[in-house]
Amino acid sequence: MFYIEQLVTSFIASAAFGVIFNAPKESLVKGGFVGAFGWMIYTMLSLFEMDDVLATLIATFFIAVMSQVFARRYRTPVIIFSVAGIIPLVPGGLAYDAMRRFVLNDYDTAITLAAKALMISGSIAIGLVFSEVVNQMIRQSKFKHSRP
Repeated sequence: MFYIEQLVTSFIASAAFGVIFNAPKESLVKGGFVGAFGWMIYTMLSLFEMDDVLATLIATFFIAVMSQVFARRYRTPVIIFSVAGIIPLVPGGLAYDAMRRFVLNDYDTAITLAAKALMISGSIAIGLVFSEVVNQMIRQSKFKHSRP
């Protein structure tokens, strides 16, 4: 039951952000699917007690790869799927808790939470960039092999 709740909630969140960003209507379900897929990877890795930063990096990489596949398949920009897909991974609650701790003068906890939120945000960026680099390497490799 836990997995179904996580899957449905992340799907709705991802698709809803697609609506907010004016994504084409035919891509909303696909964007929701990308977000749900990424969140399930993150959830599974977290259940195996992997560090949140590394789990986010791996989930983001798979989100970016899936976004690139969907973009080619449906002839739409990659950003439509990748933005909707990473929304469940964004550490908004963690950043909120960090700021709340700063306001409450609990600086030790606040700095710890802020550092973790920053590392998770960085892992999202690194995962997206790493996926694009791998994609470019594959494309160049295919281009070199296809030339006579």
